[in-house]
Amino acid sequence: MATAVWGLLAAVSPGPGAAAQDSTPDGPSSYYVYVAAESEDRVDLIRFDGTGASVLDSVFVGRFPTEIDGPHGLAVDPSGERWYVTLAHGNPFGSVVAYSTATNRPAGSAELGLFPATMQVTPAGLLFAANFNLHGEHEPSSVSVVDVGSMIEVAQISTCTMPHGSRLTADGSRHYSACMMDEMLVEVDAHRLEVARRLHLSPGEEQAWPHDWLPTRPAGAPICSPTWAHPSVDGRRVYVACNRNAQVLEIDVESWQVSRRFETGEGPYNLDVTPDGTRLVVTYKSGQATGVWDLASGEEVARIANTRTLPHGIAISPDSRYAFVSVEGVGGQPGTVDVIDLRKGVRAASVDVGKQAGGIALWKVVSR
Repeated sequence: MATAVWGLLAAVSPGPGAAAQDSTPDGPSSYYVYVAAESEDRVDLIRFDGTGASVLDSVFVGRFPTEIDGPHGLAVDPSGERWYVTLAHGNPFGSVVAYSTATNRPAGSAELGLFPATMQVTPAGLLFAANFNLHGEHEPSSVSVVDVGSMIEVAQISTCTMPHGSRLTADGSRHYSACMMDEMLVEVDAHRLEVARRLHLSPGEEQAWPHDWLPTRPAGAPICSPTWAHPSVDGRRVYVACNRNAQVLEIDVESWQVSRRFETGEGPYNLDVTPDGTRLVVTYKSGQATGVWDLASGEEVARIANTRTLPHGIAISPDSRYAFVSVEGVGGQPGTVDVIDLRKGVRAASVDVGKQAGGIALWKVVSR
């Protein structure tokens, strides 16, 4: 199947990494997206042609056919030549595996920490993966840094308990993650590979904390329970999802203080910002919906029902036109990718994928 599919793609599209844009704002394009199915050890390649979505290829990414390795996070490098998937389960640690976008075959791997989850790759070729440690003790974890040229882990930066939402500024100079159990936003200097700043996020008690302080779990249950951190396009703000108290916080990077609060739907989980900087897209994991926020006004301009329960990850097209949302589903349901038209505020298409769809990443856009 893979050979036939990729022969077809080679005939109609530019090489890996190309991001051809429409000749007109509404011209036809094809969007290619990878999505991981955590309960099936599978990554699907999706194509959306502007009207419908379909699965082009399915790649088995587990190491052992009789065990679930749990593919969780997905990333495509800036060149578009490789995609990466974190395998959350391992003995004793998880790992990240690189695949060629030209063949969908493995191109190297590296061992990481406990339950590696979300990740992103810098233009300089460093991959930052948050070691979420979902099933371990509630103790400080880390962010792994991998040189993707050699696929060698070059650092493990201690951050805090259950780091998630591993995202970088556009220039690759700063990395952000949020720690669910420590009520903490952590900024890492991506050049020095060390923690630069921390911000405590308990509602009404938000404040800067010492950069060299490795926190212990606060008494009582988390109130914010941050699940994601995403910098703005210009890097001047960071958006943090407070999953437990249904807010997204806007953090001013210069003052290192909360500048705005967005009252969201129940259970905000993952975030993404459109490349044009105008919209914030939020999955409401407890609410079976995805919200679209206007960043100039701070108002939610659309709330779109997802096809199934547990909306998870978001990938936005480089033209800021579409958001691709992975939906986990429950029980024996397949996962789903919902395509949201951000201009119209409606669901444009849906396609079923593997069970417990989670990590999602856009590969390329090709004009037809």
